[in-house]
Amino acid sequence: MIEQTVAELTPIVGTRPACRALGASPATIYRRRRPAEPRPKRARPKPPRSLSGAERAAVLEALRGKRFLDSSPAQVWATLLDEGSYLCSERTMYRLLAANGELRERRDQLTHPPYEKPELLAEHPNEVWSWDISKLKGPAKWTSYHLYVILDVFSRYAVGWTVQPRESAAVAEALIAQSCEQQSIGRGQLTVHADRGSAMRSKPVAMLLADLGVTKTHSRPYTSTDNPYSEAQFKTLKYRPAFPARFDSIEQARAFCREFFRWYNHEHRHCGIGLMAPATVHHGRAKEAYAARQAVLTAAYAANPERFVRGAPEPPTLPSAAWINKPETEEVAH
Repeated sequence: MIEQTVAELTPIVGTRPACRALGASPATIYRRRRPAEPRPKRARPKPPRSLSGAERAAVLEALRGKRFLDSSPAQVWATLLDEGSYLCSERTMYRLLAANGELRERRDQLTHPPYEKPELLAEHPNEVWSWDISKLKGPAKWTSYHLYVILDVFSRYAVGWTVQPRESAAVAEALIAQSCEQQSIGRGQLTVHADRGSAMRSKPVAMLLADLGVTKTHSRPYTSTDNPYSEAQFKTLKYRPAFPARFDSIEQARAFCREFFRWYNHEHRHCGIGLMAPATVHHGRAKEAYAARQAVLTAAYAANPERFVRGAPEPPTLPSAAWINKPETEEVAH
């Protein structure tokens, strides 16, 4: 548009005044007026200081020889220099090898296998459990206790927990077995998700889950968002006002956790499950609690409708599903 306006004003005031008036660059206007002419490609002249063909062949023969077959160009250059021989610079050796396709990493490089993103859906309690281990600081520096927690993803109910002096596959195996027995888990019913800690990937735990008919999945390495429910629960624990900086003994840690999980399961109103207590959702009492809340809100609205500017109030929606890494789906336009 600006070019067209400049072209219209050029016969009247000239190109440069027109560009100044419109804020356009004269160089750009002049360049676009000229047809683009392809520039001829010229061969790069050979530098006068470059190696001759015979010299390049001598360098490659030395690099390819049995003596230096497993040596880097830097090693070859330094060895020859100590022997009173100079063929070329180290950089030229690299350049000659690259030109002949002989430059690569000779050592085996660590490659990480591709990890699939876990996508888990829970629509009812005891369909997906998430478990993890967190450290609780002990009485002295470098001392800690290990808190194991198994959490139901749908209801956020802690189905099992224990505090132990160390991380152990045997403890994890016993806790999972006890939790499955208490929750009456049937074969093919449950998926247990965890990160890639040593206890999580241990053979005793894997064999136990296989014997129980429980599917196991793992987070991707260094991806805390693949296990969000356990991470959030640990944060709730450690942000409690009464949570101490250190525990004087393992008995104190167990006593604190005993009181915490009683509160967490039965009194804590969780924002992820419609501000219900996890035990209410886990044991199937959520619909009754929702109806009771609705009755209270309906009575409040009937008594003072003018106070509810957005109409009749409703309790927070009950959970219908809980995802770990919900897949992104695109809506199809009709």
